[in-house]
Amino acid sequence: MPKRTVDLGAQRPLLDIVSYGRRGPGRPNTLTPAQREHIARTVRRTPEVMVKVSGGARTARGVGQHVDYIGREGELGIETDDEERLRGEGFEKALLKDWRLDLDAQQARALYSGAPGRKTPKLVHNIVLSMPAGTPPDKLLKAVRKFAQEQFALTHRYAMALHTDQGSPHVHLVVKAMSEQGERLNIRKATLREWRQEFARHLREQGIGANATERAVRGQTQASKTDGIYRTSQRRESTYWRERAESVARELRNGNIRAEPGKANLLQTRRDVEHGWRAASQILEREGQPALAAEVNRFVERMPPPRTEKEEIAKKLRELVRAKHIDDQQPIR
Repeated sequence: MPKRTVDLGAQRPLLDIVSYGRRGPGRPNTLTPAQREHIARTVRRTPEVMVKVSGGARTARGVGQHVDYIGREGELGIETDDEERLRGEGFEKALLKDWRLDLDAQQARALYSGAPGRKTPKLVHNIVLSMPAGTPPDKLLKAVRKFAQEQFALTHRYAMALHTDQGSPHVHLVVKAMSEQGERLNIRKATLREWRQEFARHLREQGIGANATERAVRGQTQASKTDGIYRTSQRRESTYWRERAESVARELRNGNIRAEPGKANLLQTRRDVEHGWRAASQILEREGQPALAAEVNRFVERMPPPRTEKEEIAKKLRELVRAKHIDDQQPIR
C-alpha cells in the first residue's frame, strides 16, 4: 500500500506521497469538515499526543515488577478495567491472580518449548499515553479511561496509573496481550496511528486541544529514540549519544560531514509533503477558506530544513562551539 503521510481515520488521506495531494478518478477536489479541522489544528501547532509502547513483560514476575513500579510500590496503586483501585503491599499479586497470568505464562512456555532461541510471547503490553506539561491531569486520565474502554473493554484486560511527577503528565496503561476470547493483541504501526487519533479525539472531548498528525507532515524529520537512549541522554549518560557526537565531531574537524544514505529519501519525502500541503491550500482557496489557505502556506514556509540525525548533531555541536566562543569574548567584571 502507498504510504499515507496524513491519516484522518475513516476520512480520505489529506496528503498522500504517491498522489501528491491529488484525488483519484471520479473523486471531487473537496475537503470534509473533519479534514479542514485537522488542517487547522496542524498548522496552528495544536499539541500532539504521544502514544508509545514502552515494552512488555514475558513472565508473570516481570508483569508484577512493572505493575509494582507504575503503582509506586502500592502507594499510588492502579485502576483496573472494572474500576477497582488496587493499592497497598502486594497489590500486584491480586492483579496477576485475577488475570490468570501464571496460566498464560505456562501455556506460552509449552508452546515454544520446542523452538530453541525463540522468545516466548509477551504476557502484557506496556503503553504510555502522554501530553505536554500544563495538561490537566484529571482530564488526561478521563480521556485515557474512555480510550481504553473503547479499545479493550470485554476483550483485553487492562489497568492504568496516572503519573504527574515527571514534568509531562502521562498514564501507564498495561494491557493483557491475550484476550478473553483467546486472540493475541499485535501492535503494528497502523495500530499506533489509530490509537493516536482516538486518544486525541477523547482529549478534545474533554476540552483539551490535541492533535495526531504524523511527524513528517509537521516538518519534523527526527524519529524518537528508544526509552533507554532518551532517559540516559536526559541524564547525560547516554553512550549512544556520546559515541554519535564524538563521531560527528571528528568529521567536523576533518572539514565536512559525510552524507548519509537516507538523506535522499528525506528530501524526497519533504518535497512530497510540501506538494500535498500546497494542493490542500489550493483546495481551501476554491472552497472559500482563504485565511486557512494562507496559514497552510505560512506553515510550509516555516518548516525547518530536513536534517538527518547526524546533521542535527552537527548543528547542535556548532551551536555549542559558537556559544562558548561568545562567552570567551565577554569582558570579565
